Amino acid sequence: MPLPFASLLKWLSAALLLALLAPPMARGQVRIKDIADVEGVRENQLVGYGLVVGLNNTGDKLDSAAFTRESLVSMLERLGVNMRDQLTNLDTKDVAGVMVTADLPAFARAGGRIDVAVSALGDATNLTGGTLLVTPLLGADGSVYAVAQGTLATGAVAARGASASVVRGVPTAGRIANGATVEREVAYTLANKTGLWLGLRNPDLTTARRVADAVNRAIGGAPARALDPRTVALDLTGRDVIDTLGRIEELRVEPDSAAMVVIEESSGTIVMGANVRISTVAIAQGNLTIRVTETPEVSQPAPLSRGGTTTTVNRTDIQVDDNHDKKLGILHGNVTLRDLVASLNALGVGPRDMISILQSIKAAGALQADLEVR
Repeated sequence: MPLPFASLLKWLSAALLLALLAPPMARGQVRIKDIADVEGVRENQLVGYGLVVGLNNTGDKLDSAAFTRESLVSMLERLGVNMRDQLTNLDTKDVAGVMVTADLPAFARAGGRIDVAVSALGDATNLTGGTLLVTPLLGADGSVYAVAQGTLATGAVAARGASASVVRGVPTAGRIANGATVEREVAYTLANKTGLWLGLRNPDLTTARRVADAVNRAIGGAPARALDPRTVALDLTGRDVIDTLGRIEELRVEPDSAAMVVIEESSGTIVMGANVRISTVAIAQGNLTIRVTETPEVSQPAPLSRGGTTTTVNRTDIQVDDNHDKKLGILHGNVTLRDLVASLNALGVGPRDMISILQSIKAAGALQADLEVR
């Protein structure tokens, strides 16, 4: 049933009032949890060596991969099979020696599951469909923190025929989702801390100051203090650490960054930050292009003529493009990133030419940003 006009007008007025009173979301604001990490809350890298079995004749050659042969013999001996006297009879290609890596998350508990990555170590050509046998995963201190086992998934496609082959992806590296069980925890207690540090992932003094100011406004007092461009110290004496950190990580700040232009010369990729500015400069871009086209034509004698022969006559077409239609463009002072891109696009400048132009602008002292060429 349609609302009466008076009720509809009242509803629209209330909605408009709420929209005006609601605090607007500042442009570029992000959560503190997305730009900073808490000291001590980190992952730990694990590594181990194991065997993958069940490969379809795509594993290691035991003659050339001695580590795979010895590992296979040792595994069989642990299972009660003596193969030391029959080493010469081992001729399987269904086994591969692999390196197994994983990241142990912070606060992982015993019995939890983590993903593992498996990579071929010898001359195996494809690990798809193989099964990783029980593999201990060691930390930097040499202790076993997890044990991995499971079926690999590479996501690759490999096919080979008599005279051609095709490979998509990397069939010698794969993953096992939830393929390892955590056996040992990394001792770290967060709840009883009286002081913590927030580490910015992109160090910047302005951003660190903004984070400290946002924390002080939100929880009262002055518990946060910027120590350097990367570190913000938190004094949590007398506070509930978990509750306070939960409130802090949801706070929003606008990160700042230095003006920078990054150029990947091999691929022609250009990335420019929002704070890039250009002083007044004039730009002209053009190249001399000469195109030579050969079009051979066949000349035949007239019908019923005598003494004539068929011959080939060369026809050459030469075109010269000096880009005379290119104009000299002027970029006025304090040009923003949007103005710079629009001006270069108006000149018909491609990515490769834009790289040369940016390098020339930097050499002229008109590019007010750091230029990094990789």
